[in-house]
Amino acid sequence: MTLRIGDVAPDFQADTTNGPISFHDWIGSSWAFFFSHPADFTPVCTTEMGRTSQLSGAFSARNVKPIGLSTDTVEEHRTWVLDVNDTQNTTLTFPIVADKDHKVARLYDMIHPNASTTDAVRSVFIIDPDKKIRLTMTYPMNVGRNFDEILRVIDALQLADLKTVATPADWRPGGKVIIPPSVTDVD
Repeated sequence: MTLRIGDVAPDFQADTTNGPISFHDWIGSSWAFFFSHPADFTPVCTTEMGRTSQLSGAFSARNVKPIGLSTDTVEEHRTWVLDVNDTQNTTLTFPIVADKDHKVARLYDMIHPNASTTDAVRSVFIIDPDKKIRLTMTYPMNVGRNFDEILRVIDALQLADLKTVATPADWRPGGKVIIPPSVTDVD
């Protein structure tokens, strides 16, 4: 199943480090930063979990809830969280989906057979409060995500929604924007 921008993010029920969730209910009226990892305790994944936790204030200020996924169990995740907290100098509180059976990873096309038949690649989904997918990115297993870019694109999406504008290449918050031709001169 290929998920595209504008699609409704598939709902699912899963156990997480914070208890069972129904994904759409968990998102509620917030945005979601849903991101996958190949496995617990891998070095790149550990830095990404730590960085997400360190940025909890930045995500919260944008009304964005982070949620991770790894194809391991809740028990393994909880042990990993202790390692993330220790090695990354943080306190991780966002949920991590347990997906040992790969049900959610397959639903979101996170398993790429040419990379691995069992581990999820580094997928990113930015999902808006209407549960629509607004951005997808996929990184290879050996390359960490750019969190500055993730926050930048969330800022751009939220500004575009609020002001009916577009953002140019390399836009940063406070930078000039583009008024799309679809906006009338009066507006």
